[in-house]
Amino acid sequence: MDTALVLLIVVLVLGLVFEFVNGFHDAANAIATVVATRVLPPLTAVLMAGVLNFLGAISGTAVATTVGKGLVDPLAVTQVTVATGLLAAILWDLATWYVALPTSSSHALVFGVLGAGVATNGFGVVQLGGLEKVSLGIIYSPIVAFVSATALMILLYWLAYRLRRETVRAVFGRLQLLSSAYMAFSHGSNDGQKTMGIIALALFTYGALGSTFYIPLWVMVAAAVAIALGTAVGGWRIIRTMGYRLAKLEPIHGFAAETAAGTVIEVATRFGMPISTTHAINGAILGVGSARGLRGVRWGMAGSIVTAWVLTIPGCFILGWLLMQLMMALGLAA
Repeated sequence: MDTALVLLIVVLVLGLVFEFVNGFHDAANAIATVVATRVLPPLTAVLMAGVLNFLGAISGTAVATTVGKGLVDPLAVTQVTVATGLLAAILWDLATWYVALPTSSSHALVFGVLGAGVATNGFGVVQLGGLEKVSLGIIYSPIVAFVSATALMILLYWLAYRLRRETVRAVFGRLQLLSSAYMAFSHGSNDGQKTMGIIALALFTYGALGSTFYIPLWVMVAAAVAIALGTAVGGWRIIRTMGYRLAKLEPIHGFAAETAAGTVIEVATRFGMPISTTHAINGAILGVGSARGLRGVRWGMAGSIVTAWVLTIPGCFILGWLLMQLMMALGLAA
């Protein structure tokens, strides 16, 4: 078996491993609120999220195309570059999962690949258009989700203030079944596509796609299955952080947070913008908590999460760059 084919297989395996890790690391994005409000038991929630993550992941390819050919020049990187970027993202995800911090798997992947690409062939490999979309998403997702969730929460308070608490809980408990399904679908639609793009990039550099970059159907299905299985396993450590330690949630809060975050993610997905679903749902949870006043949010925990968000970008870029330098030093980068 020739070396190029071996490297392609390594990238495919690492890509699917990353998508599986992404699923259990980011399972909290889809189900933390519905578990915290006790609308669904944990096992039912993760199984539902797994199915809807799969359906979301095969719903389009706009984000996959941005990640696959919009971050680094496909003609200026190698299979080893792609594999190294994936490895950097996997290591970062596992480290942050271990300490129960809901960081962005999306940004870990994007900046891991960028760091490895720059180490391979300099800053000229960076595609500024794709980087602009990513940068816009970094700002867009948490801020818009925060503002949207706060506004929706205030509106719901105004509509429900005369109702008994038991009635509100019962009504929004049912509505949260829909909003959590919507959140799980949107999570799959954005996060599930990122690995599709990376695998397609590897296939393109190998020559398997010919002269035209596209996302093969089997790549879509494989990535969708991987993220669905990872979500079904469930990242319980991060679910506890987001669902219980960030803000006290009732079904009405969960409905508002999931609806706001899901809409932010869906809009970004259809424009091909690879945003952080973690940032979106965290921003939304902070928004519904803030609608109750400053004491509605555990700001110490929120500060720790924001610090982890900020560190992800330079951390994964540097990790990708260092790992690629190591590959070249070991003579494995050909």
